[in-house]
Amino acid sequence: MMNGFGYLVMLGWIPMVLFLFSKLPIQRALIISFLVAWLFLPMGEIELSGIPNYTKMSATCYGVLLATFIFDFQRFRQFRLHWIDSPMIVWCLCPGLSSLANGLGPYDALSAILTQAVTWGLPYFLGRLYLGNLKGLQQLAIAIVWGGLVYIPLCLIEIRLSPQLHMWLYGFYPQSFDQAFRYGGFRPIIFMQHGLMVGTWMMTATLIAFWLWRIGSLQPLLRQFAEGTPPKLTVPREGLWGTSLAVFLGLLITFVLVKATGAYFLLVVGIAVVLGMRWWQTSLPLLLVVLVTCGYLSFNAVGGLTPQVITQISTVATRFTNADRAGSLAFRLTNEAQLSAKARQQPIFGWAGWGRSRIYDELGKDISVTDSLWIITFGTFGAVGLVSWMAAMLAPVLGFVLLRYPASTWLHPQVLPAAVLAIGLVLYVMDCMVNGMVNPIYTLIAGGLAGLVERPAVRPSPKEKLPDIFPLYVNSEDGKSSLY
Repeated sequence: MMNGFGYLVMLGWIPMVLFLFSKLPIQRALIISFLVAWLFLPMGEIELSGIPNYTKMSATCYGVLLATFIFDFQRFRQFRLHWIDSPMIVWCLCPGLSSLANGLGPYDALSAILTQAVTWGLPYFLGRLYLGNLKGLQQLAIAIVWGGLVYIPLCLIEIRLSPQLHMWLYGFYPQSFDQAFRYGGFRPIIFMQHGLMVGTWMMTATLIAFWLWRIGSLQPLLRQFAEGTPPKLTVPREGLWGTSLAVFLGLLITFVLVKATGAYFLLVVGIAVVLGMRWWQTSLPLLLVVLVTCGYLSFNAVGGLTPQVITQISTVATRFTNADRAGSLAFRLTNEAQLSAKARQQPIFGWAGWGRSRIYDELGKDISVTDSLWIITFGTFGAVGLVSWMAAMLAPVLGFVLLRYPASTWLHPQVLPAAVLAIGLVLYVMDCMVNGMVNPIYTLIAGGLAGLVERPAVRPSPKEKLPDIFPLYVNSEDGKSSLY
C-alpha cells in the first residue's frame, strides 16, 4: 500500500507540471514533465469513482494537457488530423467496440475508451503536437540520454543493495521481489513497473548515446539541453571525444549490469540496423526488422506456435543463453499459444476486459500467464486491436523512413536523433512480443515521428560535408539551423 509521501507526490505532480510550463519553453516543459514522471513517480494508483484510476500515467497526461490548454491554447487550433493518425484513433476506440461486441454496455465502453485515450492517445497527441519536428525529437533523444545518466547511480544502488528505493520512498514494492534476483545478483527496478522495463529504458539511452557519440554530437547536445541555450561552438569534435565516450561507456556498463537478457539482444539488433543503414545507405535493415516483427506476431496469432515449434525455439535459445532462460521462454510461448487459441474464438474484437480473455480451470482458477503486450492486446481487443496498435507504433516509423528522411540523410546531425528514436521505437515493439509493459515515452516518439510525416521534409544533402564542430546552430541570421 502506498504511503502518505506517495499520495503527496501523486497529487502534487499536476501543480508541478503547471509550474514547469510557466517557467520553461513548452516543448522542453512537456519533455521534462513526461520524463521525470515516468522515471520517479510511484507505480501506484488512486481509485476514483466513475473515471479511470489516477496513476503516474494519468497524472502526467492530465497535467500536461491542462498546462497546454492554459499556456498554449492557440496550438490546438492549428492541429489538423492526418492519415497517419488513423491507426491511433482506431486503437483508442477499439476498447469501446470490444465492450459493446461482448455485451458489456455503453458505460463500460466509454470507460474503456477513456482509459485507452489517457494511456496511449494523449501521449501520442501531445508528441504529435509539440515534438513533430527535428528539433523536438532531438530534445527528446537527449532527454532520454539524460534520463539514463540519472538512473546510473540508482541502478548501482539497487544492484548492490537489492531493489529498495521504491519501498523506501513510497512504502511498497511495484512487483514480486522474487523476480529481482537474476544471475547471482539483483536486477534494479527503481521506480518502474519491472526490472525488464528498466533494461529496455537503459538499452534505448545507450543506443542513442552510442550513435550521437559516433558522430561527435553527444556532448554539445547534452550541454544544450542542460543549459537550455545553444552550445558555444568553440570546442572541436576531437575535444568532445573523451567526455562523450565516458557517457556512452557509463550507460553501457550500467545497462549490462541491469541483467535484462532480452534487452541485450535488442541493443545488438539496434546497432546492427544503424550500421547496416550507414554502410549501405538503405532502409532495408530497418524494414527487415519491421517485417520480421509483424510476421512473428501474425504467425503466432493464427496458431503457428505448436508444441513442436516451441521445443525447437527453446533448443536454439539454450545455445545462446542457458537452460533457465530457455525454459522461461518456452513457458511464455506455451502460455501464449493457449491464450492465442482462446483469442481466436473471438477474433474480431476480442473478449474485452475483466479477465475474459484469460484461461481458467474447472474450479474457476486463473491458470494463464500474460507476459506479452501483443497477446494481451489480441485476447482483449482481437485482430482489430492488434493491427491498430501495431500500425499506430510502426506507421510513423515507416512514414519517416520511406516518405520523409531516407537512410541517405541519417548521418546528418539534425536527422540522426530522430532516426535513432525511430529504431528505438521498433525495438520497443519487438520487446512487446515477450513483455507487456507500457511506456509513454515511446508513444511520444510515435507521435513526434507522425508529426514529421505530416509535414514536408527538409532533406540535407547526403553529400554535404560536415564541419569539424557540431553544426546545430549555423548558417542562418538568428543562429538556428534552417533544418528546423
